[in-house]
Amino acid sequence: MAKAARETGRTGIDPRQLRDVLGAFATGVVVVTTQRRDGEPVGLTVNSFNSVSLDPPLILWSLSLAAPSLPAFRSHDFFGINILSERQRELCVRFARPAADKFAGVRFDRSVGGTPLLHDAAAHLVCRTYARYPGGDHEIYVGEVLSIEDFARPPLVFHQGSFRRLADMIEHEG
Repeated sequence: MAKAARETGRTGIDPRQLRDVLGAFATGVVVVTTQRRDGEPVGLTVNSFNSVSLDPPLILWSLSLAAPSLPAFRSHDFFGINILSERQRELCVRFARPAADKFAGVRFDRSVGGTPLLHDAAAHLVCRTYARYPGGDHEIYVGEVLSIEDFARPPLVFHQGSFRRLADMIEHEG
């Protein structure tokens, strides 16, 4: 049976219930990376990643206005999308939490504009900021895709508040 909607806020939608409902949509998990002006790498876990256009190649993701990394993304034109593999659950959790140096002990390479790209990801996209838009309590980033790499590793999936393996999700359907 469906839960009754609890109305709050300007639109009448309870933010917690909205988050729960959105959790019904299985997503991949990415770590978006860039660098500060001093070259220090910056990254955070995001599941708001999506494609926008194939021609030109554009993607989008959103960043909380309260995120400590916001100034770095606003001041640097390039960022990396690291699509996490199913073996990178710990890395996902690490980049989702506030930490002084999320990159300590993490293997990565540098790409265009010094963009950090994490080792062992399922795939990488290197992007240049194409546009930024206000979006409530977030800033929406549209990126022009400059390069891609697919490593053919199974992706990490997030569904209903938990990490999942894609293979397990498919097996449960059968």
